[in-house]
This record gives sequence, structure tokens and C-alpha cells, in this order.
Amino acid sequence: MTMLSKVPSRVFTLAWFWLGLTVVWCGPLSAAEFRVLTYNIHHGRGLDDNVDLQRIAKVIKSAEPDLVALNEVDKGVNRSGNMDEPAELGKLTGMYAAFEKNIDHDGGEYGNAILSRWPIQKTENVRLPSLYQGEQRGMLMVHIEPEDGQPLWFAATHLDYRPDNAERLASAKMIEQLMANRFGRQPVLLAGDFNAQPNSRVIKQFSQNWLVADSEHTFPANKPVRRIDYVMAQPANLWKVKSAKVLDAPVESDHRPVLVVLYLVD
Repeated sequence: MTMLSKVPSRVFTLAWFWLGLTVVWCGPLSAAEFRVLTYNIHHGRGLDDNVDLQRIAKVIKSAEPDLVALNEVDKGVNRSGNMDEPAELGKLTGMYAAFEKNIDHDGGEYGNAILSRWPIQKTENVRLPSLYQGEQRGMLMVHIEPEDGQPLWFAATHLDYRPDNAERLASAKMIEQLMANRFGRQPVLLAGDFNAQPNSRVIKQFSQNWLVADSEHTFPANKPVRRIDYVMAQPANLWKVKSAKVLDAPVESDHRPVLVVLYLVD
């Protein structure tokens, strides 16, 4: 099922202190590994200036992921040929797809998407705090029910790009607040484009309580010199990372994707 119209959706606008970027675990999961991919696809436009979702899908399929967080996704936007990119990527990869817009753009919608190996039961979109005029950021969450485990939530997010850390740091602190108030010590996964390097205050904030999967640089795709795309897990002592790597995709987008294989500790 890649038809987004069949996925129940709720959009939430919440106070800034209640927002978070999360994947929520609800009960014991199987011992199976989770293959999580995060990929900013730049609306399918590669560094050769061609919009080509087939090659994006080829990169995704090569990783054999269970869950995929996608950033900078178009739906019905003129610049990308008015395609329904989430549905098309779901079709091309054979995965279930969900999408929520954060802004209207160029005749269509623009936001985050998720692909899942398992059926998507419902979706939620949360507006993130905006400290400046400009692009509204959001978090897309989906509820899934793996056949070999308990139901869980998975989320995709994309944080502010400005040199000033203020908005990104506020987001990091919100996550800490959300985890303390809403999820306690339940295992959580978090993936997306954080627009922050490992030595930034933003990532240091996460590293206090999160297991941040190590990987190489992801941006720009043709010659990466910055690491800004991450998969994280909390509580850190409940998760183990089996492997983490940046995929060899130098042209397909302006970012390279990150694949992390991880599991819960018994």
C-alpha cells in the first residue's frame, strides 16, 4: 500500500515545549535488527540538476532498509514535474509511504516523508518551533506494527539550516523535555537532517543522553566535508549499533544517505 489517502492522518500544532523528534517503542520488540536509513533527497534533484526518482529509489533499495526518513520531499510541485514523490518512491521501492507537508511551495506541497517495510497504521505531523521568518519545520511520525514485534512510532525531521544554532538548540532541548514528560525510559529512535556537525552545541546536547551512531561526512554529496545527517537512539544504554555507514551516492542528491543497523539490548 503506497496510497497516502489510505493512511489516517492527524496534524498537531503544539506548544514548543511539547514538541519532539522521535521514534517511540511501545513494549518488547523482537531481537531482529532494525535497518534505518536517513536521506535528504533534495526533491529528487541531483548535482547534475536532473530530477530522477528512479535513481533515488535505487540507492534506497540497495540498503535494504526497514524504515526510511526522507527530507526535502515534493508533492505536486512544479519544479519536480508535479509528481507525487512519496507515492512514487513507495511504488519504486515496494515500501509503504507517508507524507505530510510543512509548507506550500511552487504549486504543491513540501515536507518530510517516510517509507516503511511494514504497513503504516496512522500518521501525525507536528509543527516545530520557528524563531525566525522563513521555512516552517515539522516532524512526521508514523505508527507501524511489525509482524515480528510490538507496535512502534517512527519519525522524520529536518532542522533549520541557518549558521545560528538557536533554533536547532531549542529543538534539542525540547526533545529532552518531551522524553522526560512523555516517554520516560522507553526506547526511542530519531533520524533526519539536523544541519549540525558533531562538535556543535546541538549534537553535544543530544550526546548527553542519546546514543549517536557514528558515521562519515554526508554533505555535499560529491565531496562530503560535513556530517549533518544522523540516526540516534535513547536511552543510550538500551541500544547497540551493529553498523553505520554513509552510502556511495555522489550525484543523486546534494546529501549522501546514512544507513544504521541497530538493536535493543536484552
